[in-house]
Amino acid sequence: MLDLSINLDATTNFLVNLLNIPSPTGYHQEAIPFVQRAFDSIPGVSTHLTHKGALVATVRGRSSSAPRAVSAHVDTLGAMVKEVKGSGRLKLTVIGGVLMNTVENENVTIRTFDDQRYRGTILPVGSGGHVNNKLGEQPRTPDMMEVRIDARTTSAAETRALGIEVGDFAFFDPRVEVVNGFIRSRHLDNKAGVAAIYAALAAMQLADVQPAQDTHVLISNYEEVGHGGTNGLPADLAEFVVVDMGALGDGQSGDEFSVSICTKDSSGPYHFDLTNKVRRLAQRYNIPYKLDIYPYYGSDGSAYWRAGGGARVALIGPGVDASHAYERTHTDSIQHTAHLIARYLLDEE
Repeated sequence: MLDLSINLDATTNFLVNLLNIPSPTGYHQEAIPFVQRAFDSIPGVSTHLTHKGALVATVRGRSSSAPRAVSAHVDTLGAMVKEVKGSGRLKLTVIGGVLMNTVENENVTIRTFDDQRYRGTILPVGSGGHVNNKLGEQPRTPDMMEVRIDARTTSAAETRALGIEVGDFAFFDPRVEVVNGFIRSRHLDNKAGVAAIYAALAAMQLADVQPAQDTHVLISNYEEVGHGGTNGLPADLAEFVVVDMGALGDGQSGDEFSVSICTKDSSGPYHFDLTNKVRRLAQRYNIPYKLDIYPYYGSDGSAYWRAGGGARVALIGPGVDASHAYERTHTDSIQHTAHLIARYLLDEE
């Protein structure tokens, strides 16, 4: 059997660096070039950018009769400045499915139009417990939260004089830590999936093997708002395996140590034959996996199908705990996901 070695140290280093690069939907200007440089360093991989800013990497296969694709999204949850308040503090509008209670007391960086950066903290309005005895009862909504900027400002005019304005991005601190093989951070959804694809391509190059079919890798940048997978892939695509986080929690089968294979999400079932294909590959190569259904979830595969894509679509990924909050996974799950991606791309069937 072909030995496919996943370099976990290099993969973890790649992931930690990527997690520390801000990339809320709409701001891909740092993360996409980082991923492109990493992919370009792998012999046999060529890359280009779409007009939309997504990254597409191509690897020549042993055949071009039935092209395949894999994808992951680099965009994350985030926020933008909605209003410069009279107090000089900021009201935010969220990007993607941010729950404000999960970012209460989180530190943020405000990026201005001319790339000045200011630190701040997301707090409830009237956050002083000694002066507001109703603080615990307040709803945690964007209207009832604000950013306290770490600068001398007590008015809208003073804040605007700093260069801060409506539409500026607010980057949540990821707070990345690696502990006993666990990786905890914001935005593992779906930078862990990007890392798994990177690891799979690197392992195939190290083993000096080509994919069975011409392969296209889409690193999308608008998934969190629903249209990341709508373009960038060839019209004659036969199969499309989306790599995105496995949603863990009560009633779910997945865990932080296996590959999650999603059979159905809120958009409906994934393709029966392709889902079973990746399942058989996991069984054949003794890759730990769990089957699951995600009731409140959509993917770039869902967007691809809605946009008229005709390829078979399946969804796999590393299991991620506490999705859309302070997330956690284990390097085992990333390693097994990378292994399954590589085995899928090499498979002749």
